[in-house]
Amino acid sequence: MVIGISDPMAYSSTILLGRITKISGYEGAVTVKLEKTFTENIPLLESVFLEIDGKPVPFFISEYEYPGADTLKLKFEDYETIEKVTEFVNCLVFLTKPPTGNSIEDNLTDLTGYTVLSVDNTLIGVISELIRNPGQWLLAIKSEAGREILIPLHDDFIESIDHNGKNLVMDIPEGLLDLN
Repeated sequence: MVIGISDPMAYSSTILLGRITKISGYEGAVTVKLEKTFTENIPLLESVFLEIDGKPVPFFISEYEYPGADTLKLKFEDYETIEKVTEFVNCLVFLTKPPTGNSIEDNLTDLTGYTVLSVDNTLIGVISELIRNPGQWLLAIKSEAGREILIPLHDDFIESIDHNGKNLVMDIPEGLLDLN
């Protein structure tokens, strides 16, 4: 297979996301110290390249979490143990394609159909639509009871995104769900 510019797995050594600084937890997650460019603008990630022994190696991401500041937690598909990710400490992490701007706005259609859960694992509903409001994107979520819930799509509310399982975990401010 020839990898071209439009290929989502195209490698670019010029887009450094950060460096893996340590292992996080016991389930194979790693902590990435982000480059300053990405501390406020985390792109939606499906895959990255790790520089191992000076060569780019592609990895698909099963989960990631942005706890804030300059760190990002990543879990890679098929790497669920500490032993499997130990060799990644100090590796550089490169994006597979250039981010095209605002991480949320550029990937909004990707969130339709995702299940939304609260941080305590309570089902909120399924994203049925993304609505552009002046200055703010809203998630239109259909609850199990058939009620439409509108939640602002804001980086501070997003705890984690599992693209494989199509789950979005949100830390929704108290009382916001009652406004709908």
